[in-house]
Amino acid sequence: MSADRFEVTDGIEAMTAVVTTGTGGYEKLVYRAVPVPVPNRGEVLIQVLAAGVNNTEINTRLGWYASSVTEGTGGTALEDRADGGWNSATPFPFIQGTDCCGRVVQVGPNTSMDMLGARVLVRSCMRLKGYDDPENVWLGSDFDGAFAQYVTVPTTDVFPVDCDWSDAELATIPCAYGTAENMLHRAGVPTGAHVLVTGASGGVGSATVQLAKRRNCRVTAISSASKAEQFKGLGADAILDRNDDLLEVLGADAVDVVVDNVAGPGFPTLLKVLRRGGRYASSGAIAGPIVQLDMRDMYLKDITLFGSTGWDEPVFRNLISYIERGEIRPLLAKTFPLDQIAAAQAEFMEKRHFGNFVLIPPQPD
Repeated sequence: MSADRFEVTDGIEAMTAVVTTGTGGYEKLVYRAVPVPVPNRGEVLIQVLAAGVNNTEINTRLGWYASSVTEGTGGTALEDRADGGWNSATPFPFIQGTDCCGRVVQVGPNTSMDMLGARVLVRSCMRLKGYDDPENVWLGSDFDGAFAQYVTVPTTDVFPVDCDWSDAELATIPCAYGTAENMLHRAGVPTGAHVLVTGASGGVGSATVQLAKRRNCRVTAISSASKAEQFKGLGADAILDRNDDLLEVLGADAVDVVVDNVAGPGFPTLLKVLRRGGRYASSGAIAGPIVQLDMRDMYLKDITLFGSTGWDEPVFRNLISYIERGEIRPLLAKTFPLDQIAAAQAEFMEKRHFGNFVLIPPQPD
């Protein structure tokens, strides 16, 4: 569903979008006019109101997911790495954008009109063969996404949401909170567990803190000391600096669950601070994908490791219910116009923000 394969709809002929033309630097992000997509049967056309910025769009543009990459995220761009996407091949040129808050403005043939006009969130991770099959595809990674004025998606992955949040606030939710909720859900984190969250100031990390506290867990967050006060506002019970010696501060066998999107050289210690029967969940590796694993720490302590990419069926519906019941809150750091995507990604990579960045497409007259 790349931009070059769009058809033109009746009444809306063209839109502006950021087309990612390949792996490389910011020059690969081309802001231009493209035809508006046409919804097929079982799909809807969504006017994008706000689109979140995530690590995944940057990593895909840099080619970081390629198996040849061993360093952490944010490194040198790899030219012409078509295998650098989440599911190996990336459909360049295409429109990225994993997070979408929008309004349903058109439905495909023989498709229910129940959601027409509704403000919605799109489930970023889609299981097109059903939830008994692990295969998954991602909005804005495997097919055209939300860095545009309009996007088409299956009706099964569109969720109306009733709340007083702004469009930009809603756009902080899908990828970060969906990924965090999926890790906690898949690991079966029980009420009252002691959860250690690495990289806690990032979008997924800060979402994990909130979602674990919602489960009445005891949460220890690892981040920079400068962000300690912000974590207290999220309810974190303890905040550790990323340079702290975890074994010295926490001790061995101290936590029930580790939620880790950092990995890298700190990975071995995380298994040591897990108690017997503990659970480790990960959906990322910003400090580096290659780690040292002492198998004795894993099998002698009966530790379970959970990889987490494809979302389980209850995850996104849970998030919608948490929003509507006021059980979580958005962490909107900053908004940018869509055509300022390079500036947004550059500032994102400085990692000085707390929460999520959001892009705002131009709205039609």
